[in-house]
Amino acid sequence: MLANCVNKVNYVWRIFATGLCFSLFGFGGVVLTLLVLPLQRLFESSETKRKYQARLTVHYCFKAFVAMMHTLGVIHFSIEDKTRFADLKGQLVLANHPSLIDVVVLISVIKDADCVVKAHLFKNLFMRGVIKSTGYISNQDPQELLVECQASLAAGNNLIIFPEGTRSQPNTGLKFKRGAANIVLRCQASVSCVLIKMQPSTLTKGTPWYKVTATRAHFMMKFTSVEFKNNNNLNDEPPSMQARYLTRQLQYYFSEELRRYERIKK
Repeated sequence: MLANCVNKVNYVWRIFATGLCFSLFGFGGVVLTLLVLPLQRLFESSETKRKYQARLTVHYCFKAFVAMMHTLGVIHFSIEDKTRFADLKGQLVLANHPSLIDVVVLISVIKDADCVVKAHLFKNLFMRGVIKSTGYISNQDPQELLVECQASLAAGNNLIIFPEGTRSQPNTGLKFKRGAANIVLRCQASVSCVLIKMQPSTLTKGTPWYKVTATRAHFMMKFTSVEFKNNNNLNDEPPSMQARYLTRQLQYYFSEELRRYERIKK
């Protein structure tokens, strides 16, 4: 009886704490847009340095947000190799995408992180000012996207890409799109692969924030245990065929890494 009461109180608390965290996240986006980032722009004339400072500000804000969620008991975070994340330079960071907060956690551990965002977020009241100030890349124009990704990596930024393109559905296999493969082929960048696991699944696509799990979710993030190697032997083939092959290769690679992780946890 007592255990059931404690569990119920914990469940209600996590609903309240989740709402509080996301409310503060939205409020923080407005404060950054209207106050913090404009002040930074006043004191820095170089556009490159302004974008770097904006990305660094977002990094520390996201770090605080993750710490708040952890401290309030909303989600337990387990992130391996934090030093390695902090030392990344000019890397194309590929990760699977099970939850809403994946990019937040990645940016919280990678100081100079660039990323591709959906075009509609440039119209989002809470995020558009932050996105424009940081120079994050829109996915609206595929050709322009490739050019901007190449420029970002050449500048030494770490570029975060989710090959799935959107959050994956729980209990379904990974389904990668060709965008990430096109960027790998076009930019010839060094690739770092990151494995993300949320157990039990929460903050998934189509699930409202207030539908919290019966027990506190555990968010795990780590570099993949086996280094990804692009075994592309299709150099004489059209880029579209190379991208299809590499997409299948990446999808198989991440699927195997997830299965390996599940076997180890058992």
